[in-house]
Amino acid sequence: MTAVPEPAARRRPEVVIRRLDALSARRHLDDLADLLVDSVEGGASVSFVAPLAHYEARDWFAGVLNEMDLGRRVVLAAFLEDRLVGCVQLVLSWQSNATHRAEVQKMLVHRSARRLGVGARLMKQLETEARALGRTLLILDTETGSDAEHLYAHMGWVKVGVIPDYAMRPDRSRLRPTSLWYRQLD
Repeated sequence: MTAVPEPAARRRPEVVIRRLDALSARRHLDDLADLLVDSVEGGASVSFVAPLAHYEARDWFAGVLNEMDLGRRVVLAAFLEDRLVGCVQLVLSWQSNATHRAEVQKMLVHRSARRLGVGARLMKQLETEARALGRTLLILDTETGSDAEHLYAHMGWVKVGVIPDYAMRPDRSRLRPTSLWYRQLD
């Protein structure tokens, strides 16, 4: 039996994940800043409160570029039809007794691209990058009860515990708990 292709209107657009080097990240600095602003406006608890100005987000990512130049941070970006719609970062531990681990930070997906598998694709590629760098233990934290927490559980991450009143909500309404997670890579 021959498979019938889905009509174009029902096909999911292709998401492409790319590792950014410092030069390509500089070219996408405004896009990365827009993504961070959108995430904070959408209620993501990612270390910032609203309103987050574009220039503040851009300055923060400029600092990330310095760590990329030093080889301490890997940035992956998700593109949907050539538009940057997501990113995730892998912060490499530098201590001599910790070169086997890394921390996942700022897993962001633009609100317009959610529910398309962008977050899962970013995390799968992040694990591939971590393995290639000899990292076998990944850690992260995320707001307890968030959509991201459901994604991590689905992908095999292990929840270690919850810290109450860890971070202020982006709308400054209240303090929220944060869950700590880890994943051992084969």
